[in-house]
Amino acid sequence: MYAIVEIAGQQFKVEKDQKLFVHRLQEDEGKKVAFDNVLLLADGDKITVGAPAIDGAQVGAKVLKHLKGDKVIVFKKKRRKGYRKKNGHRQFLTEIQIENIVASGAKKAAKAEPKKEEPKAVKEEAKAAAPKAKASAKADDLKKIEGIGPKIAETLVAAGISTYAELAKAEPAKIAEIIADVRGNHVPDTWPQQAALAAADKWDELKELQDKLDGGIAK
Repeated sequence: MYAIVEIAGQQFKVEKDQKLFVHRLQEDEGKKVAFDNVLLLADGDKITVGAPAIDGAQVGAKVLKHLKGDKVIVFKKKRRKGYRKKNGHRQFLTEIQIENIVASGAKKAAKAEPKKEEPKAVKEEAKAAAPKAKASAKADDLKKIEGIGPKIAETLVAAGISTYAELAKAEPAKIAEIIADVRGNHVPDTWPQQAALAAADKWDELKELQDKLDGGIAK
């Protein structure tokens, strides 16, 4: 029996006891993890195709270790411009082992229920009783932090992180938790450091730091 499942934005053909490398996952080493986006299941001659995913199907795995992939050299050159730039990159990876493939009946992780809307009268009463809050600080352009795109910036603002100062105070683990649902592999380890420089208007130092990064990740 095998399955085709999406893991961290990539699709893999997996079987029980198979080991594979995927984009870095947030789970700690030794922890169990389940993947619900199963696109195809094959059991002998019986093949089930999802639309796009198979309802109730699930692939369970165990996180073996976190590591970095082999170094990839990126060389850029512009003809007759005297421009040459050489960078190295090592992808953050996680090695996992497939433990089981469930064809049906698996329960997806429960999502937080939307907050119930309070009656208008209760809102107005609470507003009158509460002291007036200071005007919130003007939001900063978080996309100037290397590694943050429009979708991540939008997600951070929705979570209450809208300025460089607020991002500088946030722990990378907390940031990773906030952006966990954003598609792709994101490593926010350097974001608070970059944000601290931006908040202090140290743009030259920020540029020097970003020149040493690759997609927001230290080389």
